[in-house]
Amino acid sequence: MKRILITGGAGFIGSHLCTRLIEEGHEVICLDNYFTGSKTNILHLLGNPRFELVRHDVINPYHAEVDQIYNLACPASPIHYQYNPIKTIKTSVMGAINMLGLAKRVGARILQASTSEVYGDPAIHPQPEPYWGNVNPIGIRSCYDEGKRCAETLFMDYHRQNGVDIKIIRIFNTYGPRMHPNDGRVVSNFIMQALRNEPITIYGEGQQTRSFQYVDDLIEGMVRMMNESGDFTGPVNLGNPHEFTIKELAEKVIEMTGSHSRIEYRPLPSDDPRQRQPDIKLAGEKLHGWHPTIELEEGLRRTIAYFQTLI
Repeated sequence: MKRILITGGAGFIGSHLCTRLIEEGHEVICLDNYFTGSKTNILHLLGNPRFELVRHDVINPYHAEVDQIYNLACPASPIHYQYNPIKTIKTSVMGAINMLGLAKRVGARILQASTSEVYGDPAIHPQPEPYWGNVNPIGIRSCYDEGKRCAETLFMDYHRQNGVDIKIIRIFNTYGPRMHPNDGRVVSNFIMQALRNEPITIYGEGQQTRSFQYVDDLIEGMVRMMNESGDFTGPVNLGNPHEFTIKELAEKVIEMTGSHSRIEYRPLPSDDPRQRQPDIKLAGEKLHGWHPTIELEEGLRRTIAYFQTLI
């Protein structure tokens, strides 16, 4: 049994990770300031004596004796991270500094939840880990993209300079139950619009591509990376390499919900990536053959069932 700290633990991904680690018998401290996280995501854990919920913002230091730290705290959808861009980049940078400082003091292993956004609008397809990316440092998405890139820098420097035991993952588009219904991400947008028979909004012509990973596959990869026994620090891509156009996703959601929605096209936002697909060969080599096992249709079925309970 380990004592594990999860920042952003009441969020979409964090709450699934809390559940997984509690089920494995660990003690879990869940830190969240509830900007995008919600207590409803972890209500089922509140009565467990091995689960502790703390309202805290990682911009401020936090002290606890722990064995492992998962640093997930940061708004991840464009609507939320662009709402207060200065706060977003402070969360990534100062949050990383505070959690790395804690890991250094107590000798904990720490995992950084980075993002495929570090690749920007990629000139290489699919994106392998050695690719440095094509990122606009002054655009409307930069607070998130560059914040996460800086966090990776801090993790590597704390590792090289101070010997902190680090792991870095890069998360590609992930979906599933407990997504915020109004977070502006494409899967939740399409499902909510379809269930309400509202027009499904596609930006551009819908030919930009994404690969969608179900949350359970991501959690499995995260846990394997944290417990990887070698000196592999990452970064490592965690995503589903099966690629779909945004238009194909919209049509699939309409079909699966039996919706009467029509597709409505709108102008493409600034710096929206044209392609996003992970190269996951490294994850397969380093994480005991890890690969996604839940296909899009099954994952959408589970996610649609969750959103139906909200309407």
